[in-house]
Amino acid sequence: MISFIQKRTAFYGISGVFLLISVLSPFFFPLNLGIDMTGGVQIEYTMSGWNVDEAVKNAKAIALELKKEVLFSGQTVVNDVTAYRITGQDIFVVEAGFTRIEGMNEANMETIKTQFKNQITNKISNAQLSRYINIGEAFGAYIKNTAYLTLVLVILMISLYIAFAFRWSIENMASWPFAVVTGISLIHDVVIAFGLYVITSFFFPEFKIDTFFITAMLTVLGYSINDTIVVMDRIRSNIREHGAKKMGGFGQLINTSIVDTLTRSIFTSMTVVIVIVVMFFFGPETLKGFMLALIFGTMVGTYSSVCIAAPLLYDISGSKK
Repeated sequence: MISFIQKRTAFYGISGVFLLISVLSPFFFPLNLGIDMTGGVQIEYTMSGWNVDEAVKNAKAIALELKKEVLFSGQTVVNDVTAYRITGQDIFVVEAGFTRIEGMNEANMETIKTQFKNQITNKISNAQLSRYINIGEAFGAYIKNTAYLTLVLVILMISLYIAFAFRWSIENMASWPFAVVTGISLIHDVVIAFGLYVITSFFFPEFKIDTFFITAMLTVLGYSINDTIVVMDRIRSNIREHGAKKMGGFGQLINTSIVDTLTRSIFTSMTVVIVIVVMFFFGPETLKGFMLALIFGTMVGTYSSVCIAAPLLYDISGSKK
């Protein structure tokens, strides 16, 4: 039987390397932000009697050409373009993100957006403009600020709840170590999943950091805490039923608890990953980034629940006692 407690230093080292890479990733790999973060336009077209997939390729090629032509003071304004089909419908969407250049005011930005919409609509044949959405910079800034606040509040509230749920459940043992371990493992999962996604989105620009990504990170928190709680509750159960001394000490008790729940954690994670992978390859194009973030988060969350959270509880609770 593998000793997760004895090998915890190696696990901490692995996590430390990934955390360092994740924290530094935005400095080496520019964030590939979606239009709901930077501001931009979303133009929807309806077709009938034509090959929609071919129209999508044509529309993206046109948008990429316009990207080079849309300038302000000699600088490119459009930062990214993409085109995709609405699954099951004869509808496709063209999205373009816009960057505010120094000296550009709101009126200039709106004029450029309108010109971009008109030019691409005139060049796309056999399609009818059905919807036009203009997303401003203020909305993107609001989303980013809200995302940071939401993630912090979720981690804080989950940790406080764990402290409340484990209060007085173990004789002569405080509940705050469970809360601290939970908070650290959740931060660990979000930061590493974020870093892996940032690096991936740099090499594969179709994966954007947008509201879907933020939703995925919140989902990761919910899944990760579910897996961590199973391990923590098993530790509590073994302490109540057997006691640390009878099981060879607190370290051995924690190790036994991890092993008791290991099969369950692996099977649950694999089931979730299989579903997500299937949806990633065969689901809607717009959800691929969301699914990729969930894949990263699920794998990291499973690892932290087994290899980080429980061993960390051993260190925080007093490994010498």
